[in-house]
Amino acid sequence: MKDYITVIGGGLAGTEAAFQIAKRGIKVKLYEMKPIKFSPAHSNENLAEIVCSNSFKSNLLTNACGLLKEELRTLGSLLIKMADETKVPAGQALAVDREEFSKRVTEEIDKNPFIEVIHKEVQDLEELSKDGIVIIATGPLTSQKLAENIGKLTGQNELYFYDAAAPIITKESIDFNIAFFGDRYAEEKKKDETIEEWKKRLNKQNRKEQSYINLPMNKEEYEKFVEELINAEVVTLHEFEKREIFEGCMPIEIMAKRGLDTLRFGPLKPVGFDDPRTAKRPYAIVQLRQDNANGTIYNMVGFQTNLKYGEQKRVFTLIPGLQNAEFIKYGVMHRNTYINSTKLLDETYCSKKNPNIYFAGQITGVEGYVESISSGLVASINAIEKFKSNLENKEYHKIIFNKETVIGALAKYISSENDKFQPMNANFGILPPLEGKKIKDKKQRYEALAKRSLELIKNIV
Repeated sequence: MKDYITVIGGGLAGTEAAFQIAKRGIKVKLYEMKPIKFSPAHSNENLAEIVCSNSFKSNLLTNACGLLKEELRTLGSLLIKMADETKVPAGQALAVDREEFSKRVTEEIDKNPFIEVIHKEVQDLEELSKDGIVIIATGPLTSQKLAENIGKLTGQNELYFYDAAAPIITKESIDFNIAFFGDRYAEEKKKDETIEEWKKRLNKQNRKEQSYINLPMNKEEYEKFVEELINAEVVTLHEFEKREIFEGCMPIEIMAKRGLDTLRFGPLKPVGFDDPRTAKRPYAIVQLRQDNANGTIYNMVGFQTNLKYGEQKRVFTLIPGLQNAEFIKYGVMHRNTYINSTKLLDETYCSKKNPNIYFAGQITGVEGYVESISSGLVASINAIEKFKSNLENKEYHKIIFNKETVIGALAKYISSENDKFQPMNANFGILPPLEGKKIKDKKQRYEALAKRSLELIKNIV
């Protein structure tokens, strides 16, 4: 049994994991391939490099990411502490001086006597995990050779190399004066039914909370939507992303540009439905699919997109029933190596196939800086418990974070069975609803969820 824990990857998740392990007096070997080798998006030699925005999002407790940061502060996160100490003016958000942030994290890691940083590209996981515990935190741009090795470990069909995800919307923000539940062909009016009988049947089915919500469109609404969609602004991809992404998945705005009726014969085809308001087949229909066990969030079927976030909100709220939609996650299309965590990991980010291997960071399907940090913290705390149980030949007790905390809800989301798994960021939609009386005011409801979470997080570790 090795007398140290191996962490692969010196990004946000990996450095947080290494720090948490070392803080508890256990040696760490932290592998980082920079500066020997850089990914296409990295250029800074320091650890915890921030590649994209310098914002860690909102600090408000009425924002799920703000609550997640407060949970991490309570648990003694190094990286949130460094972010607080290197912050720059950004209103209610936590934004950092990216160079100073990475420098400070690197200094903290380098001066820790329990951490050995090894600048080397890891290619053989089998050797590192032999008789030892390993945390894989190699990020969305994992090197090709290591990705191949991870593919062998997890199964090639469970490893994804790009993220083409559709927007996700809260159920409570959908207008059910327009929207209706139901599966294709089950909702058509039968020839021998009266309109009253048909609507009664629909109402009965609606109460069953079926897995699809349908948004019917007439000709005018559809054509206006398509016009705005094809003229909306898109995100500029890196050169290394373009070929991989567009060969694998077609953005909805590209489909729309192929002809006015393309979407009506594709993801927006109305076949199999009648609009409950008219008892006739709609001109087009948008489907939303249930995205979590609670049935509180739904994703837009076939709406993988490269539109800018503001454009997504502007254009997609033109869809009848979504005029007040709350987007908890916008669609994305970018290079993103991640595993099918719902089949491969448990709520501690531990591999179901190999109990000595943990994953952390965006490779697990958590999306965002703070979310990656939280996964590194959870994985490391459990890796420590596993390390101690192996060393002392004792029973291993997992530390599972309560699903009513954002940290726990993220871990629950990525480890729960989901045939259409896609990466997820912190949001209130994945938290279980409050027990008892419903709070209609959104701000007050989020405040209550935050209070519940912070009371629970103090008792976890």
